[in-house]
Amino acid sequence: MMNNFLFYNPVKVYFGRDYIETSLATTVAEYGKKVLLVYGGESILKNGIYGTVRELLDGFELFELSGVESNPDISSVRKGAEICREKQVDVILAVGGGSVIDASKWISEASCVEFDAWDFFSKKTAVDEVLPLVTILTIAATGSEMNNGGVISNRELCKKVGRSSPLLYPKVSFINPEYTFSVNKYQTACGTVDILSHIMEVYFNKQEEMCLLSGIMESMMRTVIKYGMIAFDHPTDYEARANLIWAASWAINGFINGPVRQAWNCHVIEHELSARYGITHGHGLAILLPRWLEYCYTDDVREKYEIFAEKVLEVDSSGNVSKKVSDKLSDFFFDRFGLNSRLRDLGVLQSDLSDISFLLCSDGPVSGFAELDKEDIFEILSMCY
Repeated sequence: MMNNFLFYNPVKVYFGRDYIETSLATTVAEYGKKVLLVYGGESILKNGIYGTVRELLDGFELFELSGVESNPDISSVRKGAEICREKQVDVILAVGGGSVIDASKWISEASCVEFDAWDFFSKKTAVDEVLPLVTILTIAATGSEMNNGGVISNRELCKKVGRSSPLLYPKVSFINPEYTFSVNKYQTACGTVDILSHIMEVYFNKQEEMCLLSGIMESMMRTVIKYGMIAFDHPTDYEARANLIWAASWAINGFINGPVRQAWNCHVIEHELSARYGITHGHGLAILLPRWLEYCYTDDVREKYEIFAEKVLEVDSSGNVSKKVSDKLSDFFFDRFGLNSRLRDLGVLQSDLSDISFLLCSDGPVSGFAELDKEDIFEILSMCY
């Protein structure tokens, strides 16, 4: 029987050119005059976005939290929350990609409580109030600009965990494809893989689903592959960047899930790797996805693999379809994009694979498209090594 489902997404999106200039100041002003500006490294300084934002918010009281890490750390959340409490900030403005936006979501929560921000994850502590969040997106990848969750790392504990809450949707997100023109080839490739993986972890399932949504996901994946390659080759192609960034938002804003209620276990494995080694999330997924799909294949999902092979990858589905799917994805990730294809290339130690597998299954098998125990995870990691 098909599951019931609720779809709700309250994020107001300004998509395209010029909206920053016409609408940012009035949007932020709806929530107050004291603003915490959160961003990562120097990229927004170099491409001019920082200067534009500062100029447009002249007259606001701006405070800054810079240096938010890739795979954002809980320490940045603590710093941001301290600034918000001390300065009585009204609204958070996140300018960057998923790492900056995820960190800003946790800052918006932590600013309204007295306990440590890590309690949100270690103790599953909930809140009933957060600071409003506005985002300006600068990379197509995580979809955090249009959903109510994200991930955070705790480098001291070597953990990376995810969480969601109805309170964590951004109020408004500005998405200008031009702001992604300066994203380099490596990050474009990793972002493309991340978008694909978000769709694939819903698409590959053993539950009753909607034909409508399956078809939409197939179209989305074809779009991501096509325009990911164009953006990789031609960084300032507006059409390519626009299609890629809009696909990123809709890949993980809840819409494609429909009646499918399935945990994501390929992501869970990658999170453990990036927590330990600081691996770029999309690169870790690129190494895992082809092997994960090949390992998780069973005869009862052959039809899904055949449709994916033919409609998305344009591969003949006869014979060993799981191997053909794995090989085609590997060609795309490693040959076309030039990403390193092995975990050892990213500094992962072979001696850690058993420990990683054991820790991931410390509370039992990891559920998802296929239920994976520690032996299964060790085998997938070994295939990737």
